[in-house]
Amino acid sequence: MLWTQVVEPRPFAERRLVCFPHAGGSPYFFRGWGKALGTVEVLAVCYPGRAERFGEPYATELAPMARETAAELLAVDDSRPLALFGHSMGATVAYETARALEAAGRTVDHLFASGARAPQLHLPDPAAATTWDEAAVVRTLLELGGTDPGLLRNRSFVDLVLPYIGADFRMLAGYGRGPAEPLACPVTALVGASDPRVSAAQAAAWREVTRGPFRFRTLPGEHFYLEQDPPHELVTRTLEAPRGGAGLP
Repeated sequence: MLWTQVVEPRPFAERRLVCFPHAGGSPYFFRGWGKALGTVEVLAVCYPGRAERFGEPYATELAPMARETAAELLAVDDSRPLALFGHSMGATVAYETARALEAAGRTVDHLFASGARAPQLHLPDPAAATTWDEAAVVRTLLELGGTDPGLLRNRSFVDLVLPYIGADFRMLAGYGRGPAEPLACPVTALVGASDPRVSAAQAAAWREVTRGPFRFRTLPGEHFYLEQDPPHELVTRTLEAPRGGAGLP
């Protein structure tokens, strides 16, 4: 498969969870989730230009990339309940993937949106191509955390990863949702209490994207709160509840 990788094969698991990394992230970010979520088969999305797809051109438009991911998930569908978890930019990609899946008639069991503003709050930035230069990308990475500052002083590391991180930032900056029908699936929005980029109000605005049940949780930590304390228990409890957590308070 091109877009998704099975983190740990579990063909007899009752459900699947597809995880979408942040800007500049790779499927390796979720490598520990397969063992931690023992009752779920975890898949991680690989965007072009990194990991096994390092030689491919970077994606330039977010929604078409999400539709390609959805098309692959539909092509390998085995009818098990399917949930989506996205962090930061990955939450927006997961949302657009959920839209494409539901438009194709595929039920989405749950959407977890972590560390991200609600999609209707994104306004396209025509100047993004010049705004997100190397210095701006480095400043943002330092602000968000999740990257060793020492690595950002290593020229070889910067030359290797900053091109695709910058491409992701520019792609997200160019994203604008426009009018959209609400999702049918339940949605849970998560945000770190000390996130420097996403406020609680911006995360709570995800309630507007669904006509299904909605939950909002603030968790200890900053933007990459899930590196130190992944929300495995919350995800497991939600997915094991009836209709992907629809009955949870």
